[in-house]
Amino acid sequence: MSIPPEIGWIIPVVIPFIIGLLVGAILRKALKILILVVALIIVLVATGILSVTFSDVFSALPTLYNFGVGWLNVLPYSSVAFIIGLALGFLFSK
Repeated sequence: MSIPPEIGWIIPVVIPFIIGLLVGAILRKALKILILVVALIIVLVATGILSVTFSDVFSALPTLYNFGVGWLNVLPYSSVAFIIGLALGFLFSK
């Protein structure tokens, strides 16, 4: 079964848009959780329950960077449809 050429151009536009919507919604939820985790860590450090040093933070940064670069190579971030979907997913997700 083949896709007719009249509608075949839609697939390369719709797929990055849908991926952008999903990634935008995930980023918004992750940002909310990240803010809460940072607030919790600040409270724990301020009360003395948790001790965090700069060497702890700097030793974790390369791992986070490598994880992010791996995902960046997977996403079609150069597509306009992806960027529009990302913005809409970020703005209109709950």
